[in-house]
Amino acid sequence: MKEKHTAIVLAAGSGKRMHSQVQKQYMDLFGKPVLYYALRQFEECEFIDEVILVTKKDEIAYCREQIVEVYHLQKVKDIIEGGEERYLSVYNALKAAGACDYIYIHDGARPFVNQEMLQRLKEAVCTYGACVAAVPSKDTLKLADEALFAKETLKRSEVWNIQTPQVFAYPDILGAYEKMMQEDHTKMGITDDAMVLEKMEGQKVKLVEGSYYNIKITTPEDLDIAEIFVKKCIAAFVRAGRSFSRSGIRSLRRRDMKSGIAGQGNRLHWPELFQSGAARFELSRRTGRKVP
Repeated sequence: MKEKHTAIVLAAGSGKRMHSQVQKQYMDLFGKPVLYYALRQFEECEFIDEVILVTKKDEIAYCREQIVEVYHLQKVKDIIEGGEERYLSVYNALKAAGACDYIYIHDGARPFVNQEMLQRLKEAVCTYGACVAAVPSKDTLKLADEALFAKETLKRSEVWNIQTPQVFAYPDILGAYEKMMQEDHTKMGITDDAMVLEKMEGQKVKLVEGSYYNIKITTPEDLDIAEIFVKKCIAAFVRAGRSFSRSGIRSLRRRDMKSGIAGQGNRLHWPELFQSGAARFELSRRTGRKVP
């Protein structure tokens, strides 16, 4: 029997740090809402069967009418109300998911998830039962005491920045959440889904290569960075004089999987950025040609 893979896309955050009346997941990124690009990647993923979108109660109609229906996102099975905290939104979605084998939990404010990343996560979760997208930390990190004096320097080679998607065997993560909900979860300081599985079940979670492009848009500066990523990738692509035919696109993916696309001295990886819906949409707009 075919295994069922379900994605949960979270879009119920308040976005206070954006200092905008428009929620971060609905802000414009090259003509489409940020949330659209993550949903599109799951829509196009051949092994994702269903998507559950989590948002605020008064935004459900907007998401259905202005995003899901407008962009023909047929895999979005349900749009449900989120909770006061992120982990409560995830719990609501886990209950709504029903019977499935694996669950992919992703922040709707991360528009640069791509197919290669999803494939790596699928392979890892089928082997280890739990995995998260992550990248090695570029910075030196220190632990601080209550007076804000550095008390310990962490070994950078052992520190990773955790991203989403976070992927789990469905029975395991649902069981961990249910166990947590029976305890005083308000004092646990839960910051991600892997933490729930670690705390409740003591299960190890595999770190899988994410992408430094896979940023979460939380502040106005993040939106600026997202636009720069897309523009630089498009500029490099156009300078290289690539063919926009379907066969040309496939050929480019194979050649540049390891080499990357060079742009003004920066290494811009085709699978890591250009495959994102934002880059493809903007290139199509600029050239008047559909990019497959």
